[in-house]
Amino acid sequence: MVNTTKGLFISCDIPMAQFIINYNNTLPPSQQFIIHVLDSTHLFVQPHAAEMIRSAISEFRDQNSYEKPT
Repeated sequence: MVNTTKGLFISCDIPMAQFIINYNNTLPPSQQFIIHVLDSTHLFVQPHAAEMIRSAISEFRDQNSYEKPT
């Protein structure tokens, strides 16, 4: 018998995958969204987490973007 799980496949570079994994680990167990880490650049996550991941990445990039002093 085959078991299926609906999810979202994420393909990214290694640092971004590590960011997503660490973000997932900071959440309480009931809110963790990673179903399976396929390899160092591919993740399988719950589909409802897409926007949450996008906003966390956006916030991370905003915090780490260089802004020229005025």
